[in-house]
Amino acid sequence: MTAAHALPLLVAGPLLGAALLVATGRWLPRYVAEVFGTVLAAATAVLALVLLSVTAHRPTPVEWAGGWRPGQGAGVGIVLVGDGIGLGFAALVSVLVAAVLVYSWRFFDDPPAHQAGAFPALILVFQAAMCGFTLTGDLFNAFVFFELMGVVAYALTGYRVEEARAVQGALTFGFLNSLGGYATLLGIGLLYAHTGALGLAPLGAALDAAPHSAGVLVKAAFVLVATGFLVKAAAFPFHFWLPDAHTVAPTPVCMLLSGVMVQLGVYGTARLYFTVFAGPGGLPGTDVRGTLLVLGVLTALAGALLCWLQRHIKRLLAFSTVAHTGLFLVGLASLTPEGVTGTALYVLGHAGVKAALFGCAGVLVDRFGSVDEQELHGRGGELRRVGVLFTVGGLALAGLPPFGTGLGKALSEEAAGGWATVVFVLVSAATGGAVLRVAGGVFLGLGAPPAEADVPARTARERPPDATEPGGPGPGDAGAARTDGTDADGAGGTGAAETAAAAGTWSAAGVGSVAGVESAAGPASGAGSASAAGDGDAETTGADEPAETRGKVTRAPDTMLAATGALLAGGLAVGCVPGLWAAVSRAADSFTDHTGYLATVLFARAGPLPHSPVPQWTATGVLLGLLSAALGAGAACVALRTVPSGVRPRWSRPLRRLHSGHLGDYVACALAGVTLLAALVW
Repeated sequence: MTAAHALPLLVAGPLLGAALLVATGRWLPRYVAEVFGTVLAAATAVLALVLLSVTAHRPTPVEWAGGWRPGQGAGVGIVLVGDGIGLGFAALVSVLVAAVLVYSWRFFDDPPAHQAGAFPALILVFQAAMCGFTLTGDLFNAFVFFELMGVVAYALTGYRVEEARAVQGALTFGFLNSLGGYATLLGIGLLYAHTGALGLAPLGAALDAAPHSAGVLVKAAFVLVATGFLVKAAAFPFHFWLPDAHTVAPTPVCMLLSGVMVQLGVYGTARLYFTVFAGPGGLPGTDVRGTLLVLGVLTALAGALLCWLQRHIKRLLAFSTVAHTGLFLVGLASLTPEGVTGTALYVLGHAGVKAALFGCAGVLVDRFGSVDEQELHGRGGELRRVGVLFTVGGLALAGLPPFGTGLGKALSEEAAGGWATVVFVLVSAATGGAVLRVAGGVFLGLGAPPAEADVPARTARERPPDATEPGGPGPGDAGAARTDGTDADGAGGTGAAETAAAAGTWSAAGVGSVAGVESAAGPASGAGSASAAGDGDAETTGADEPAETRGKVTRAPDTMLAATGALLAGGLAVGCVPGLWAAVSRAADSFTDHTGYLATVLFARAGPLPHSPVPQWTATGVLLGLLSAALGAGAACVALRTVPSGVRPRWSRPLRRLHSGHLGDYVACALAGVTLLAALVW
């Protein structure tokens, strides 16, 4: 079997595994379904890594489904292209999926009867869709995988379907991403009408053959197709679905959404430009460069500011993802191999670090039933290992060398140059500082404790369940306490987490309570989920977080800690392995070679590639990384010296009110984003 013949297995393998789990899940024990899903995801990751290694110094493998190869540069077949960046993303997706499935072994209580394979099956379909999206060389099939990815993500976001806010968050996610999908499909239709082609390489070749035939139509098509990808990337002002989805989605799902799915939107935008629109029949590089730069800066600054203003820890991490998406776009805006190299390494490092941070947040949910920074003040001291991981993750997010985030940030700063360096330093410091502020308050008890008025009322589920108490779990209950030994991570702890529906009732406009501000139809009504923020505002707090276990959790499960630690170690390894840097640099050279991609796919003819210098740590990059980490730590220390309060600065109200939770507001902002994108391209 050649490398090209193995490419379809990266998509078909997880799909077939998911089908098998669905068919046999009614009879399989839970541990068998979970182990099977993990092994299959890991096997796919190994295959992707092997293909990367085998093809590193060879021509790009290209597989035409059914043998429908093009003749004389034209064809109608469906193609998979295993270039370095595409295969690298497929490997990243598969590694992260395997880690998430390991993390999930002890995260959930027993699944509903006869549904043992439901969660791993959904995750495997999600993996197949993401791998297909990274490998496909056909624009319409990219849309198909894009939509499959979205459908599964909606189901995973609303996995706790019995809770109103989970369904509302999933609907917001689904509605906005569906609008983006419609825009992409319309843009594909325009391109097909103009060129008669759907493949990325045939489209690029057709546009290059008639460079001045339809400038307005080509620009409109780019805007529409890119809109769908930028919605998935959570770029400003298309980002509103992301914090709402992270607020309600189970933690393992958040690890995938922020760890890799959002980055695929950035990948899709870059792939679209370099393969279709980078030639003489496409768009001027200056127009695309300015568009990505403006959108990137707006996304980075808005995400960093909103990240700093949060007290809901998962929501805080979600906004940090928005901020770093902006930095990815700024790095990509140079449209050079060096910029793509820096962005790719940044994405690799960020994936491990961000997934690890969400893993730590999941332990807090499991242990205390809350992710409210103020309510948890000082209560995380018993989770010493989790506190260390969370603190190191915050420093890595700030760009501390030698983490991969620091190397990617340094290379992206160098590629962007000029004033963009200031944006990288400030945004990295703000997002890392917000995480360090949480670490200092929650795990070390630093700073003054919150005022009583700012701490949401404790709910009944926070009382440790007692077997002698009515309703408490008895010795033989299925959800019995998880008390497999005690150690530094929870010995003698008093917190508990019981499965409970969201306390209180959620109004029809209750999506606003997910989003974090009071809706026009009335205040958010989830008890403990929103607190007064002054002047009629309401804030998402993260208190009364729906827990995943019924029994009292006395220590963090080893599988959760192992997966979290491995992900953080992966983020560190990206910045410490020179061989990886050279491989990414070669992949970036191929990725940005427009004519080379067309020749490889259409004519199976690979030409010589320019070899960019292998990226290295530089003194300037190290110093800027240390500076951003120091600024983040300093900002966290200053914040902890003040009394935590539920009231946010008055000047932040307009920005926070944009995140109203109302679909109408979000659609209006998305339309404004399309208008902005069109104005920048024109």
